[in-house]
Amino acid sequence: MSLPKTLAEDVARNLVMVARLIDEDPEQAYAYSRIALRLASRVAAVREAAGFAAYATQKYAEALAEFRASRRMTGSVDLWPVMADCERGLGRPERAMAMAGEPEVQKLDKAGQVEMRLVAAGARRDMGQIDAAIVTLQSPELASSAVHSWTPRLRYAYADALLEAGREDEAREWFGKALEADKDGATDASDRLAELDGVEFVDALGDDEHPAEPAHVEERTTEAPAPAPAADDDEDQDDEDDDDEDGPAKG
Repeated sequence: MSLPKTLAEDVARNLVMVARLIDEDPEQAYAYSRIALRLASRVAAVREAAGFAAYATQKYAEALAEFRASRRMTGSVDLWPVMADCERGLGRPERAMAMAGEPEVQKLDKAGQVEMRLVAAGARRDMGQIDAAIVTLQSPELASSAVHSWTPRLRYAYADALLEAGREDEAREWFGKALEADKDGATDASDRLAELDGVEFVDALGDDEHPAEPAHVEERTTEAPAPAPAADDDEDQDDEDDDDEDGPAKG
């Protein structure tokens, strides 16, 4: 769907802020996503961004509704794993497991299939099925020596599951493998290894020493996103109809 130039620029600015803030300030990113949603609720990219912002703030029902709306607009299955994870967030791991067995999973690329495997293993753990979670993570991708963007997280999840099952030696080995692959610090594998090795970090300053106060601290303020023009009433109503048509199922 195309938008008038000025409106498209306003929407784009808000989406840029969502992407910039979603990791460091999820609540602020969420606020920007709501502005973009009011301006262009019929744009799939806006619905997807709103979904991720809601997901980052643990508003799982809202996130699921936005992801479903985006999927209806595009027909893409790319959001299938995160939709399943929303079901976990809503306390419905059995629905996440059901989604892991749907035909949509076969249409995902390799990264998407690994994400789905991670979600399925998490759902197994939610249901107290730790051995099944371990088996779920055992895969050619886990055994491969090749390193991809998802490799550290897959190895880390496997190590964490092994540790929960009481298999400490194996867990230590896999935390080590996760650390080897984790060049960007996506996991805290190094901290987990330190814990297993009994390494304890002590404050070098001690209890009685404190760092000197800085001479001047400049107060940081974060401005809330400025309110934007609301979309017309008809568009808002269409958006509500979309969400009502395919909102998250009630458990």
